[in-house]
Amino acid sequence: MSPAAKLAELGLTLPKVVPPVASYVPAVQSGQTVYVSGQLPMAEGKLLATGKVGADVSAEQAKDLAQRCALNALAAIDALVGLENVVKVVKLTGFVASAPGFTGQPGVINGASDLFGAVFGEAGRHARSAVGVAELPLDAPVEVEVIVEVG
Repeated sequence: MSPAAKLAELGLTLPKVVPPVASYVPAVQSGQTVYVSGQLPMAEGKLLATGKVGADVSAEQAKDLAQRCALNALAAIDALVGLENVVKVVKLTGFVASAPGFTGQPGVINGASDLFGAVFGEAGRHARSAVGVAELPLDAPVEVEVIVEVG
């Protein structure tokens, strides 16, 4: 089943590519590798939430926001090379703006990892880092970047 069909089966549609908020491009290809810039949980030009996970934002809400970041990453990949050309999701790095004492970063970033697995199956299994940070751009609770191999 194609990635687009998998997304439809999940009840999801690709959003428009989120315009950069600074001096960078959403994604760049070098050889057979696509590097996607950090994606925030944005929809229709607005952050879906702000604040720290574990204080202003619940871990479950943050997991949903991480899924949105991943969906935005898929949109950037699709616009650059087409999702059907993804051979493998190689590496995902997730950043969680964490309240003091919050240690559930891996569970939050599962929102992104689970989406890649659902869309690409075995090819969606990837190496990963889930990092707690003090602040993210625009006071976003989560940010996700991804590296994929294309063919």
